[in-house]
Amino acid sequence: MRVRTAVATVVAAALVVAIAACGSSPASSGPVDGDWAEVVAAAEAEGSVFLYSTQHPDNLARLKTAFEDEYPGITLEFVRGTDVEINPRVETENRTGKGTADVHMTSDPAWITTAAESGRYSTPIVGPAFDTAGYERDRSVLDDRLFLVSAAVFALGWNTSALPGGLQTPGDLLTESLRGKIGVVNPAGFAAVVDEYRFFDENWSPDFNRRLAALRPRVYPSALGVAQALNSGEIAATPMVQPLVREQGAGAPVGWVLPQPAWGTPWYSHVLTSAPHPNAAQVLADFLVTEKGQTALSAGYGSALPDIPGAVARAQDIPLPDTSTLTADSVSRFQQEWRERFMP
Repeated sequence: MRVRTAVATVVAAALVVAIAACGSSPASSGPVDGDWAEVVAAAEAEGSVFLYSTQHPDNLARLKTAFEDEYPGITLEFVRGTDVEINPRVETENRTGKGTADVHMTSDPAWITTAAESGRYSTPIVGPAFDTAGYERDRSVLDDRLFLVSAAVFALGWNTSALPGGLQTPGDLLTESLRGKIGVVNPAGFAAVVDEYRFFDENWSPDFNRRLAALRPRVYPSALGVAQALNSGEIAATPMVQPLVREQGAGAPVGWVLPQPAWGTPWYSHVLTSAPHPNAAQVLADFLVTEKGQTALSAGYGSALPDIPGAVARAQDIPLPDTSTLTADSVSRFQQEWRERFMP
C-alpha cells in the first residue's frame, strides 16, 4: 500500500503554477450599491472573474462555457484543487488583502461553518436568483453570505472488468478476494472525509473500518483519484467515489450504486471580501444557482435546484456534518488512528 503522494504533489504544483500565472491584482473597482442591472454593468466593466473550487474539473469547464455564453463580456477563470490546498490560500489572500480569487467553492464543513459564523471572508450576496422559489433560500443560505451550490453523494464503485457482478451493499466489499484491490481516500487534512469514515462505522457496520483496513486498500489523495484508478483498472472497487455518471457516459468499464444510507456533503460558495472583481463575483455567484449554472455543475452530484438533468440528489437534502464533532483535536486524533490502521 502506498499513498499517491506523487499525484498529490503534481496537483499542488499545478495549483501554484496556475495561480501564479494568473497573479494577484489590486481591486479594479468597488462593489456597486445599486440595482441588479447596475451590478451586471459594473461586472462587465471589470471583464473577468476568478473561481477557486474543489468541484469536478469537467463540471467547472462546463460552468465556464455556460457562464461566458450568458455573460460574453466577462471571462471566467478557475483553479480546481482540494480543500487542503485552496482554503489556506483563501485565508492568506484575506489576511494580506491581495486577492486573486473572487468566488470560493468549498466542501469542508468545519471551514464553511467557521467562515459563516465569523463573516470574515465573505460579503453578502445580492443576486436575484437566490430568491427564486426552487432555490429555497431559507434552507440554502448561511448568514446571508455562504450559499449552497451543489452536494457530493458518495457511492460504491467498481470496475466491471475486474468485478463483473458489481456490489450491492457495503458488506460486499469486505471479502478476501478484494485484498489490495480496494481504493480509499486519505483523510489527512479533510474534516469531511473524517466524517465519512465515521459514518461507515455508525451506519454500515460497527467494525466496517477495521475490516476494510485489514484488506490493505490502496490510498489516494481524493475521490477523483479513486475514480481514475477504477477507470484504469488499478483498483477493483471502492466504498467512496462520486456516482460515475460521467465515466459511464464516456464508455469507462465502471459501475456504481448508492448504498443505503449514503454519505454526502454539501458544497457552499461565497463572494470573497478580497475579490479583485467584486461585481463580477456577485454575477458569478448568482449564476451558480440559476438553472444554467446548476445544469453545468450537477453531472453526478446533488443540485441546488429541482429537476436538473444529470443530478443524482437534491443538495438541500444533504446536511452539513455536525461540526461540533469535527474539532481540530478530534480530527487530528482520528487521522492518527486511521494512519495506524490503514498505513501500518
